[in-house]
Amino acid sequence: MSASNASPSGKTPRVSWKALARSFQHRDYRLFFTGQFISLVGTWMQQVAQSWLVYRLTGSSLSLGLVGFAGQFPVFLLSVFGGVMADRLNRRFVLVGTQVAAMLQAAVLAGLTLAGSVQVWEVVVLAAFLGAVNAVDIPTRQSFVVELVGKKDLHNAIALNSSMFNLARILGPSLAGMLLAAVGEGWCFALNAVSFLAVIACLLRMNAPRRPAPERTGSMREHLGEGFAYAWRTAAVRSVLFLLGVMSVISMSYVVLMPVFASDILSGGPRALGLLMAASGVGSLAGALMLAMRSESRGLGRFAYFGMLGFGACLVLFSQSTLLPLSAALMLPAGFCMIVSMAAANTILQTLCPDHLRGRVMALFTMMFMGMAPFGALLSGSLAHVIGAPATVAAGGAACVLMMGLGGRRLLLL
Repeated sequence: MSASNASPSGKTPRVSWKALARSFQHRDYRLFFTGQFISLVGTWMQQVAQSWLVYRLTGSSLSLGLVGFAGQFPVFLLSVFGGVMADRLNRRFVLVGTQVAAMLQAAVLAGLTLAGSVQVWEVVVLAAFLGAVNAVDIPTRQSFVVELVGKKDLHNAIALNSSMFNLARILGPSLAGMLLAAVGEGWCFALNAVSFLAVIACLLRMNAPRRPAPERTGSMREHLGEGFAYAWRTAAVRSVLFLLGVMSVISMSYVVLMPVFASDILSGGPRALGLLMAASGVGSLAGALMLAMRSESRGLGRFAYFGMLGFGACLVLFSQSTLLPLSAALMLPAGFCMIVSMAAANTILQTLCPDHLRGRVMALFTMMFMGMAPFGALLSGSLAHVIGAPATVAAGGAACVLMMGLGGRRLLLL
């Protein structure tokens, strides 16, 4: 991180409750936070219900990996184009469009499931469609935050966004577990479709973005090249993106195998799946709140480094547990470490990059963190089919620790 981010006094950044909520002084951010939170609860409900639906229909970890791949590969393939759109178009209106598209996807999935006619190939196609929507939505949403709060409160807003995401991650899977047991997957999808109305309404109520009119000169190819060139020649950005990609491939895919652990390893059901996901969300929420309470962004490289190490270690321990209470308890520090490392990496990138490249840099963040995950999902689903889910998750966690030990030390300098 640049010297401008260091504290003039050289003192350790303070952690305080007062610092926690300072982004809420911005009206547009309050609207953004409220709408996104309601929508994200529905999104997490759908994610859990979709995994359970696929596993119920097929009983195959390979099918779970295939659906995960279909939903995330478009993010890898298309997010760089989404980043160019975020830099060239009005981000608020782009987000309205992506939310409408995601709402339609959830409604179609709900209709097919409630009608009792849903097939796995339809889930795969709809997952791929949502992945294409997310390829535009995620980099746009990430780069939109600075327009709402300004650079001074950016790291606080990113941490609060992570808190919001993970509070939804607690509530969504918990609600999904109850609904799955009571009325089935279709109503989870239907409620998710309705939840998008909240974020659309909040986006439409916002004031006009504060940034100058985006520069529209140059071709799509030139804009893409400019973003890639900046990331490659900036050593800190290049290192963070590389490590995010590695971590995503070898360890983030554990989420795909959660239904296998809940059903087969821990002898539970949809409630057990909801408990595991919610426990990870509680840990992530604690980590995000801790970052939000920091008074400045100095030293975030250490959080990213040790967070990734801790996450890998927690996965190894989780893979060996056959007791639901112990597994849920291990998901707490796993979630904490994961979100600390991810939010810290996000803030580092947004602090370093210039405004006119923000959408493209966040597209690269999206491509490396989420876009590489489908390869991990496909790999983990295939490996679990051969060697079992516990061995697959253990191997991913161990590889994460090894890679950070060998190549992650540059983060300590940021």
